Amino acid sequence: MISVYELFIAWRHLTSRRRQTLLSVLAIGLAVMTLMVSQALMVGFTQELYAKTVDKMPHITVKPNPDEDHIHLFSDLAGKIRSIDGVTGVSPVLSGQATFRYKDKSKNVIMQGILIKDHDSVLHINEDITEGSLRDLDATRNGVVLGDKLAERLDVKMGDSIDASFPEANPTTLKVVGIFDTGTPEDERLSYTSLTTAQDFFDVSSVVNLIMVRAEDPDMAQTISHKIDDLGYQAASWEETNPEILQTIRIESLSNDIILGLVIVIASFGIVSTLFMVVMEKTKEIGMLMAMGVSRRSIMTIFIMESGFMGFIGAVIGVAAGILISSVSGPYTFEVGQEFYAVVSTIPFVVRAQDATVIILFTFLLNLIAGVYPARRASKLDPVEAMHVE
Repeated sequence: MISVYELFIAWRHLTSRRRQTLLSVLAIGLAVMTLMVSQALMVGFTQELYAKTVDKMPHITVKPNPDEDHIHLFSDLAGKIRSIDGVTGVSPVLSGQATFRYKDKSKNVIMQGILIKDHDSVLHINEDITEGSLRDLDATRNGVVLGDKLAERLDVKMGDSIDASFPEANPTTLKVVGIFDTGTPEDERLSYTSLTTAQDFFDVSSVVNLIMVRAEDPDMAQTISHKIDDLGYQAASWEETNPEILQTIRIESLSNDIILGLVIVIASFGIVSTLFMVVMEKTKEIGMLMAMGVSRRSIMTIFIMESGFMGFIGAVIGVAAGILISSVSGPYTFEVGQEFYAVVSTIPFVVRAQDATVIILFTFLLNLIAGVYPARRASKLDPVEAMHVE
């Protein structure tokens, strides 16, 4: 139990050396401010990466069994998957390669035959349509919707007709009824058509070769994937099909935590130095307190409290400054290459209350620990020798 006189003496020690105390507090505050801004940027990066990758892909994909090329009775399987807790969308898809030709230009693409309503429940593709309408796939015979980059490569516009062919497929002509822009590399190679059109093109009937599933929480994808496995089909979560996304997040987060943790540890040495200076300056006073009956435990408590005061005040100042900087700073924009996460070119600063709380508690506890050694040294002083120090 901390007594009033211990609190009073600890505060007096700090205020008697205002310059040194202020410098120590500011050192902690600067380190915490850096940590807070970096954490806000890291959270923003993670959210943006999820928004541009995980939210743009199926959270779980179901494929045919190894000895089969297609999924038969896919409507029954889709119904069973929809009944799994946490599933918000299921889309049967017939996907394959095709070659699109328009005038003198050609491009190998991925053609996906979809059921519009089901597919939109998984990928929300209606939000990405920039021209035309996805509904026209059902209203127009042999309609096709292209990614904007693919449309540019073929130099096609709305209403143009494309020749589609591929070995062992039935050549056909497709009319462009829509263009989408997801902001991902898929825009250069992906096209959508109706499921029946794709089945006619690939010369199959009443089958699909892929079922896409969306989970309410992407972090639950692995659990849902295991439940689909129990139905007798091969399912893979986005964490399995795109491990590089998780790896990037983990590496960035780990390096961020290590570097900034070391910054706070280094800043904490300023508090240790200040406490040692107080011990040396207050040696005679410490001896007098012991002679008056103050216990060694109380002496140690006083100096640990001083360390805690500086750590807590510095942490609060640093978090406040970090929140202010993050709030007034606009999204961080940079040039990117062609890596898988190249779609992330703008990172917002995202401040979370839990991050601020954890950072303050971490800094406070770290500085309490840092103050133990000088506090122990002060408590072990011999009162007689301490009183005679000049």
